[in-house]
Amino acid sequence: MTDRNDIEQLFKAHYTQMFRLAVALLHDDDLARDIVHDVFLSLLDDSSNLLISCGYLLKAVRNRCLNHIRDYSIHQRIANRYFLDMEEYDTEDWPDEETIAKMYAFIRNNISPQARQIMELRFSDGIKFSQIAEVMGISETAVYRHLSHALSIIRKKLSENG
Repeated sequence: MTDRNDIEQLFKAHYTQMFRLAVALLHDDDLARDIVHDVFLSLLDDSSNLLISCGYLLKAVRNRCLNHIRDYSIHQRIANRYFLDMEEYDTEDWPDEETIAKMYAFIRNNISPQARQIMELRFSDGIKFSQIAEVMGISETAVYRHLSHALSIIRKKLSENG
């Protein structure tokens, strides 16, 4: 089904219905449009000759929307729970090099190697939870828990020292 003409016909026949489903799930026109386009791009990249139905396309859109909602939900929970709001954060009071070195030493000595690796992948490399889980061979929930535990240890140390 990788023939461009076939995919173009599918696009013309089913785009509106797919777009409406995505908007209903996401409440965001631009994001819905991107997800529907991603579904069609994946059809272009797929080398198999499957018969693609409207139901298949709608399920693909629904699954991508649900994956986006799940990933966004995980990101928001962590952002709301663990990170400072930019309005409250005073950029003029950055720690000096000695304080940063002490914090790195604290992290090396008090955070498990697996949690340290997760923190590095997430914060230094900017990798998503799903990708970290795949790389490390653990679930996304385990990634979230390791990160949560490590951040609570760091937060406790920071509150003790002011």
